[in-house]
Amino acid sequence: MAKASGLRKTAKRSAARRPAQKSARSARKVSARTRAAARKTKQGPRRQRFVANHLDASAFEGGLRSYAEYRDLSIADATGGMVRAHVIKMIPPCDPAVVSKRHYHEVDFQMIYVLKGWIKGEYDGHGVVTMREGSCWLQPPRIKHAVLDYSDDCELLEIVLPADFKTVELE
Repeated sequence: MAKASGLRKTAKRSAARRPAQKSARSARKVSARTRAAARKTKQGPRRQRFVANHLDASAFEGGLRSYAEYRDLSIADATGGMVRAHVIKMIPPCDPAVVSKRHYHEVDFQMIYVLKGWIKGEYDGHGVVTMREGSCWLQPPRIKHAVLDYSDDCELLEIVLPADFKTVELE
């Protein structure tokens, strides 16, 4: 009988624990539902429209940097300002006195792909890096960096979120 009594006590303790476990699980489910509902009430994805942009050598214009020309790929308008994509053609010859100014960009995302030539930069925490044709890199938001040198034929594809962003010069 002592054993039966002991089993009953254990069963009672287990049953007593079940509601607490169940209510904790329910609370997790509720908070997950609440988070999902909150996400739905926030602004949904921006409307995007189809756009095609074809190569036009005369489409390069001045822009952010005096040592580069930019060919806008019409992505900013098509995404309602969510994303900017452009081809950057570096203007030769590279003058380190002009290009090697440390700065950072207030962005959420910035990816660069080397289409032609090469470019050398210095990035906080990563030192000097040379990127060649076919190289791609991600610059985390606000990473301090400087262009050090580039080839006469250097062309880059840059994709940035948001389309309009601030560049902060450090020198």
